[in-house]
Amino acid sequence: MSRGSAIIAIMIAFVGGFAIGQVTGGGDDDGSEVTAVDVAGRGAAEGAGAAAAPEDGIERYRVPVTDAQPSKGPEDALVTIVHWSEFQCPFCSRVRPTISRIMNEYRGKVRFVWRNNPLPFHQNAKPAAILAMEAFEQGGADKFWEVHDLLFENQRALARADLERYAEQAGLNMAQVRAALDNEEHMDVIGADQRLAQSLGARGTPAFFINGRQLMGAQPFERFKEVIDDEIRRAEALVERGTPATQVYAALTRNGRTSPPPPAAAKNKNPERPARRQPDPNAVYKVELTGELPQRGPDDALVTIVEFSDFECPFCGRVEPTINSILEEYGRDVRVVWMNNPLPFHRNAKPAAIAALEAFEQGGSEKFWQMHAKLFENQRGLTRENLERFAQEIGLNMAQFRAALDNEEHADAIEQQQGLARGLGATGTPSFFINGRNLRGAQPLARFKAVIDEELAKARRLVENGTPRSRVYAATIADGATSPQFVGGDDAPAAQPNRPDPDQRYEIAVPRNAPSLGGRNARVVIQEFSDFQCPFCGRVNPTIERVLEEYGDQVRIVWRDYPLPFHQQAHPAAQAAREVFRQGGNEKFWAYHEMLFENQRALSRENLESYAERVGGINMAQFRAALDNETHKAAVDADMAAVREAGARIGTPSFFINGRLVQGAQPFEAFKRAIDAALEEAS
Repeated sequence: MSRGSAIIAIMIAFVGGFAIGQVTGGGDDDGSEVTAVDVAGRGAAEGAGAAAAPEDGIERYRVPVTDAQPSKGPEDALVTIVHWSEFQCPFCSRVRPTISRIMNEYRGKVRFVWRNNPLPFHQNAKPAAILAMEAFEQGGADKFWEVHDLLFENQRALARADLERYAEQAGLNMAQVRAALDNEEHMDVIGADQRLAQSLGARGTPAFFINGRQLMGAQPFERFKEVIDDEIRRAEALVERGTPATQVYAALTRNGRTSPPPPAAAKNKNPERPARRQPDPNAVYKVELTGELPQRGPDDALVTIVEFSDFECPFCGRVEPTINSILEEYGRDVRVVWMNNPLPFHRNAKPAAIAALEAFEQGGSEKFWQMHAKLFENQRGLTRENLERFAQEIGLNMAQFRAALDNEEHADAIEQQQGLARGLGATGTPSFFINGRNLRGAQPLARFKAVIDEELAKARRLVENGTPRSRVYAATIADGATSPQFVGGDDAPAAQPNRPDPDQRYEIAVPRNAPSLGGRNARVVIQEFSDFQCPFCGRVNPTIERVLEEYGDQVRIVWRDYPLPFHQQAHPAAQAAREVFRQGGNEKFWAYHEMLFENQRALSRENLESYAERVGGINMAQFRAALDNETHKAAVDADMAAVREAGARIGTPSFFINGRLVQGAQPFEAFKRAIDAALEEAS
């Protein structure tokens, strides 16, 4: 718990919710935890997002502002702008001159309030946020904004050593700074900021709430000016009617929303465009149970609950007592089957999942649930040392357990379960499929009971008509959906999530000096965004070789790095490959590339050096220095940023064929169609 965070705990109470992961490897999510928020004492009984009709006809959000947030500008400013941002986001940096212009042109009339939202794919954003909040802890708003400016001015240099250097420049107490970074102090405050942002629908950065009116992205000054001028007029009218200037913000946002309006209820701004579809709560999904899986309850239970969860997710922990109550109340009529979905921004979630599955392998469901209990009881302490301690306490074979963690055994099973969850649209945690019907989030017992009771009645009818209890689940999901189902809107089929528009062309510049294969002046350029630890990236390599064989110099493959955040060794591997390319060009790079994919499960630092030596002709002193100093980190991150700045949402592998996106380890025929079309356009 960070020093001085008690105010946040008083102001924000968390009601049930769930985490939405931007697992960049396939989701259209942004990887943040979502919860309903009870702001400033307003009762949860009003319902998530409940709000009275706005008195002035403007949709506003009720965003709390307390002394716990850094701010600049007077407390009696007529306009308060709450700003969610992060220090590694390029768009957050681009909007800074606009913010400075606002503060200059509206001096005394505008107050800016900072809140944190470090995105999971920006690895240095969270440590930078911790440093900024430590500066605020030590020296108030003045020190915060001083460090804030240093961080944005040096956005490409936010390594630990850099952060300490900026702290020294700002005159902070370095012992306290190092302790804050080591112990991840202030994460309760930062996490609270993130959850509040998600509950308000502000999933990206930068996000602004101008007297409660939402404005997303690095908008031009004129867009801010339009809203600010309107708000000043409204605020001045309130003051004229007797509202003190210090109370204007509270008065304007008093009846604001605490979550976005449901799309189905939102006003349709374009009457020719149908309302956005919503997930169908009655849809049955085909969630097949293949192989041995941890479960509680009998195989012939009438209701099967498949739970996709994450040992580090706080909402997953909160729902466990509800699951226990269900099992106690329904007895042999219900079973719970566990599947893993460790979210990428939970660094210890995947090792914890591996630990749990190793317990399952050694001792079946009994040992799994023992480990499961220890992991949830100690969510804030899922270090390697503690995982080993838990394993000893439940009597596992420690040599096998350590080997499982070292070699990331069970990772394939975990990734398959994550892929199943994504395919069904269950990208957040916890997510439940109750005889195939999806219930998302840490819902109260009554919500579970309503679905369970309906499914029990259906199951009993099946049994009465001759279906054996042991076949009820298979019969219920036999014709279930395998992709997200929606209701609402017109009769047109709902857009498939994560399915790229085949006609959209993305503008992603081809680097002048990047690893490549094929014709230098090829008419078709295929930019391959990939990850050395991604199993699907390895599987597509033979297809790429066939493309080169069949098309020769007509195509050029350009390698781009896109290491996913939950693949801990992918970024170092990408940096290592870039150093090999720097020293040895294309020939050495592709040889090293092949070694990395042949040894995807063994990408430790020692192994990266071993493969570089085996390639031959690599100066190992320079190679080690490049890894030690993260020489190529900025270049790897720039590849990832290029995708985001082009407006694309991708997983790995992803291919931009003359700008058109083909996603995943597709068969050769899919590449052939795209390449032939590109060649025809280029002729």
